Amino acid sequence: MIELLRFRRSIRKFTEQAIEYEKVEILKEAALRSPSSKNINPWEFIFVDDRDILQKLKKCKPHGSTPLDTARLAIVVCADENKNDVWIEDCSIASILLQLTAQSFGLGTCWIQIRKRHHSESVTSEQYIQQLLGIPENYRILSIVAAGYPHVKREGKPASELQNEKIKINRF
Repeated sequence: MIELLRFRRSIRKFTEQAIEYEKVEILKEAALRSPSSKNINPWEFIFVDDRDILQKLKKCKPHGSTPLDTARLAIVVCADENKNDVWIEDCSIASILLQLTAQSFGLGTCWIQIRKRHHSESVTSEQYIQQLLGIPENYRILSIVAAGYPHVKREGKPASELQNEKIKINRF
């Protein structure tokens, strides 16, 4: 696991290579195995591989969604906010597990923040995506995980760049 973390980087440009069916199935399994508070599992996952829908998803916000331009897959991570008061945490855990699972078999990913972002002055990114994908109002969208084969391999962050001053022992 530490090797995955050592080499994980956000990938914002992907090749045209399709993601194999077996790998998509493993990503689905990883999402569904994601832990959640009290095992309530409030999350839902929308796997989008349709190029037209991916291009429309890219318009969910004016900045930070460019990975969807070349992504071969986008996974919209959302949850029924009425099922669990910690849906944000549950969806965050699922999002990172999707990223690490993808990394484990050579895919690149990029987390695209949706919660508290705006499509326009009057429409949130969440509202835009809800309308685009037919997501009910009580479902909140945390993120989109864009995935595909990396266009350029990025090196992991060197250990010398880690912020060791952020680690405290026993007390702040």
